[in-house]
Amino acid sequence: MKFLIAGAGAIGGYIGAKLALAGEDVTLFARGPHLKAMQEHGVRVLSEEGGHQGMWEAHPRVIGDLTQAGDADVIILGVKAHGLTGLAPSITPLIGANTTVLSTQNGIPWWYFEDIHLESVDPGRAISNSIPAKSVVGSLVYFATDLAEPGVIRHIEGNRISLGEPDGSRSDRIKSIAEAFIKSGLRAPVTTRLRSEMFVKLLGNAAFNPISALTRATLVKMAQDPPVRALVAEIMTEVSAIATRLGITLPVTIDQRIAGAEAVGEHKTSMLQDLELGRPMELECIAGALVELGDKLAIPTPNLKAVYACTKLLGATVK
Repeated sequence: MKFLIAGAGAIGGYIGAKLALAGEDVTLFARGPHLKAMQEHGVRVLSEEGGHQGMWEAHPRVIGDLTQAGDADVIILGVKAHGLTGLAPSITPLIGANTTVLSTQNGIPWWYFEDIHLESVDPGRAISNSIPAKSVVGSLVYFATDLAEPGVIRHIEGNRISLGEPDGSRSDRIKSIAEAFIKSGLRAPVTTRLRSEMFVKLLGNAAFNPISALTRATLVKMAQDPPVRALVAEIMTEVSAIATRLGITLPVTIDQRIAGAEAVGEHKTSMLQDLELGRPMELECIAGALVELGDKLAIPTPNLKAVYACTKLLGATVK
């Protein structure tokens, strides 16, 4: 199976390195110093995983121009949501009749709804017009990685990536991707309830991520501060109301979701990490999409709107 990682940063590069080390045909697409470093030294991974403790490396093909990609059975979109709008048109020529496009996007991805368009997620329909819906399968990433330096990916924790067809089926294509991932050492369960699982993750991200950016607080500090914990619960209540209107059943309570975040401990959310590193935050696909959905469905989201507005302003003023 031929894999193209379109956006081989911390997440995409880690997946690509694991697949390449397992013998899969992998091409990584990257830019800048990260591209140059991987072309010269391969992908180097700092990890404490069993069997690969310390630093290990893989040597997949690395390109800086997507026109050089060639055919691929699976294109893994490794860029964050705000980067996909610009990248998507370059992906179109690479999608053949049997090509699968695997989304790793946080929040609500562009393909989530068949009958609702979210401008906050897919501005001007640039993504949906570029990537055919029939080509897409989704995923939820449950591991933490970052770029220690160009060409070096630090694996912090976890190795699970849940895979799911938008229609909830267990297709041959998704089984094949899961088999390749499992062969590479990743946990890759195939779920028939991807949309529901995405909302469970979103339930926490919509509350904790923007609040963490505003306060610089870790998960445990937010969960253990009574006024902030109450605000988190209010936002989760608003998100739950949206899920209910959409017919999505959430298998956890708000108290359970908060307790789960508290148990993670002194962990900075990805949104806070992006803010501290001067990178754009994944705000629109998480909070912006829910605010837009609430307005479309006539569901009040006053707490979410307030936190979203403040975080959006913060992103525009802090460099």
